[in-house]
Parts: sequence; structure tokens; C-alpha cells
Amino acid sequence: MTTEIRVPTLGESVTEATIARWIKNEGDAVSADEPLVELETDKVSVEVPAPAAGVLSSITAKEGDTVEVNALLGAIEAGGAPAKTAEKPAAAATSASADGEEIELRVPASGESVTEADIGEWLKKEGDPVALDEPVVSLETDKAAMDVPSPASGVLKEIKVKEGETVEVGALLAIISAGAAAAKSNDAPAASAPEAPAAAGAQADTLSPAPRRVVAERGLDASAIQGTGKDGRITKADALAAEARPVQAKAPTAPRELGPREERVKMSRLRQTIARRLKEAQDTAAMLTTFNDVDMTAVMDSRRQYKDLFEKKHGVKLGFMSFFVKACVHALKEVPDVNAEIDGTDIVYKNHYDIGVAVGSDKGLVVPVVRDADLKSMAEIELEIAELGRRARSGQLTLEDMQGGTFTISNGGIYGSLLSTPILNQPQSGILGMHRIEERPIARNGEVVIRPMMYLAMSYDHRIVDGKGAVTFLVRVKENLEDPQRLLLDL
Repeated sequence: MTTEIRVPTLGESVTEATIARWIKNEGDAVSADEPLVELETDKVSVEVPAPAAGVLSSITAKEGDTVEVNALLGAIEAGGAPAKTAEKPAAAATSASADGEEIELRVPASGESVTEADIGEWLKKEGDPVALDEPVVSLETDKAAMDVPSPASGVLKEIKVKEGETVEVGALLAIISAGAAAAKSNDAPAASAPEAPAAAGAQADTLSPAPRRVVAERGLDASAIQGTGKDGRITKADALAAEARPVQAKAPTAPRELGPREERVKMSRLRQTIARRLKEAQDTAAMLTTFNDVDMTAVMDSRRQYKDLFEKKHGVKLGFMSFFVKACVHALKEVPDVNAEIDGTDIVYKNHYDIGVAVGSDKGLVVPVVRDADLKSMAEIELEIAELGRRARSGQLTLEDMQGGTFTISNGGIYGSLLSTPILNQPQSGILGMHRIEERPIARNGEVVIRPMMYLAMSYDHRIVDGKGAVTFLVRVKENLEDPQRLLLDL
């Protein structure tokens, strides 16, 4: 009996997907519900399970192909016998060896249109023992750095790619002999002790390839760079940040050597992605910005009155962001167009409120997401934002942390910005720009008083959001901040 394997319904108006990789090969025995193939959409990565037990008799869609929902992927022959080992492809997912079962370590799917990564550093050497889920190699994409864990306990038998190489999703990284014992010292390199943290005195030859290139090309002193990577290692971002910092002036010498008037530097993957997506936002959306100002007296008084009690009870400081997140969620419920997005000729209205909070890091601007913000308390929001900010600064954010936002808040005020026009974070339809708080004279009841004022800017996609809706949204945010009790009374 033959059972067809088809593309499942992917939800949320997604009509097609790309074949990222086949987890099984033709001739492999499969169990019911065992993952067979990995699909990538513009929103998520999903694994398609086997609809029945048997043998994968045919694959009709190859890796890299784009397929529509319900398209035929392959077939399973129920009760069939698996192909002989000699007939199976050499790059099978697992195979038997004298040392133990050989398991492939491959580049994991990174989601959100990420198709390749750089090999940052091998954390293990050939012959080293590895434990289940122990980090084996560090990868750098244009969005984040991540460690690839071992899929089994055993020995790292063979490394297939070198540090500094660029690999695609699904590419073979290494072979692990599951259950095998570590090689003897006279046969393979001994399992070395964990690397010591890359301290400030580290030399350039101890760096992984990516930061080593930056140090060499810019003529930097590796011993003066503080590492923020795993175990204190110097990352590429650390090296780039060190270049941007001013160097302490030395005693003048005569004559002074003139350096080059220009320097050409290749953009990092992250910067390339930022540039591409910002340009796409300008080219795609009919983007406009509306402005207002808000009297921050009530928010600042609330923080001043409850900050000690809040921190004592919840273990986190009461900041401004929880007020803004709550105010925006309340306004989004009243003006749902701002929480929607365009998909082809459809408008997708979101009934969940996942708020992206723009955070500056040494790798550039990233936007981690506070999910289901409407269901979280202010303490939960503050705790989550604090944790996301810490992980952004230490390079520990995952791609999942930055996917799926429905609206974004950007705070240029931390850099001293008085007023700006924020750019949309595609495919979202709205973004709120916060700015610095500044005491200004304003009129209240016929008198001039001094108040802590902040300019607000809301950029929006005019294809979805009308001017009335945009202004109404921003006015509601202003009202909620100037009178936070409106949030409690749902007014």
C-alpha cells in the first residue's frame, strides 16, 4: 500500500514553502509520525511527519524546490523493506561503523529567510568526546550567532568544513560516532580541556577566523579587545566595536605618517540584511508619519511613588517601556488596522499583540519580541524586556526571539533624539518612535507651567492605515500615558 506525503496546511495565509532539507533518503525505513522533510516559509520552519510506517519509496520534490500547500512531496510504501546499505546514498542520516552509529551534524534551519551562515569556531576537535546537546561548533548568520549542539553522545569523528567557510542550511558539518570512545592520544588529538576565556591579553592567533580577519584588516591590537562571546571569546562584533572606539592619543611624533584617506570594508551579514530590509520597507509601503507630544508627569510620578516597592516585589526596576507597551496594546485593540499586515491582495488582521522592542547592540539594531503582551502584567513585561536586552548585548538572542512581531516600539530617546521618523519593520504596518524627555513650558488652564514632555512619532503604512486611524491611535497612546488609570479601567 502506497501512502502519499503532501505539504500540510501552513496557516496564516501561507500558500507555499521551500524544501529546506530531506531528513530521510529514498529507501530509508520510517516510523509513523517520524520527521521526513523540513519546510521553510517566510514565517516559520516546519517538519513534515511520516503519515504511516514503511519505507520512503520516492521523493518527488527536491531540496530547494518551492511547493504549494497540498503538493506531492513523496511516497511511503507500507511494509516495504529498506534498501541495502550499499545502495543507499553515501550521505545517509545515520550509518553503522565499527566505532558506533555514525550521525551527521548539519546546519540547522534558521528561519526568517536565513539561508546560509559562517563557521565561526569549532568548539571540539576531531577525536574529542561529545555529550548529547553539547555545543560542537559556533555559526554566525546575518541575524545572530548560535552554537550547534551534538545530536548524540560519542566522538567527533570527522569535521567536514573549516572555520571561516560559508555553508548553507542543511549542509553537512561533521560526522559523530554515537557511543564510541574517544581516540587514544597517539591516534588523534587528545580531548583538550575547555578553552580558557579570551581575556583582554589574547593574541590575534588565538582568535576564530571571523574576528581574526577584522583584527588583521584593521590593524587592531587583539590584547586590547574585551571578549563578550561564549566563555569570554572575542567575536567579530567585539572586533568591529573596538575599531569604532576612539584610541587614546599618543605623544605626537615628527614627522607624522599619513594614513590612507579612504578604507573599503565589506559589510557584515547583519548590516547587509538591515540595509536590504529597510530599503524594501521604503520601496513597498506607502509610509507616512504622524506626530504628537505627551506629558510624562503621570508616568514619572507613578514610577517615583512605586519604584522601590515594585523592585522589591518583582526583582526588576519599573521602567518606561511597560507603560508604553500597555498603552500601545490598548490603542491597537481600538485601531486594529495598525496591528495588521498586507499579504498579496489580502489584509491579515492579528488577534494577538506581539510587540517588538528595538534594542541597540554592538551587532546593530535588533528587535526582540514581547509575545502576548496583552496577557502580561507590567512586571512580566519589564522582566522580559530586561532579559531580552541582556541577551541582545551578549549576542545570545535567537532567531525565534526576533520573529513574528505585530507592532514595534523604538526608543531613540536613549541616544538623545528629540524627534525622528521611524521606519517600518516589514511586514508590520506601524511603529512608534519614543524620544527624549525634555522639560518645556506649556499652557495649562490659562497658565504657563513646566512639564516633562516627550515627542511621539508614529510611522504607518497608508495602504492599510488611514490618516484618521493613525491619528486616533497616537492620541489614544498619549491619553493612556497622561492618565495611566485609563488602562486599568479599559477606557
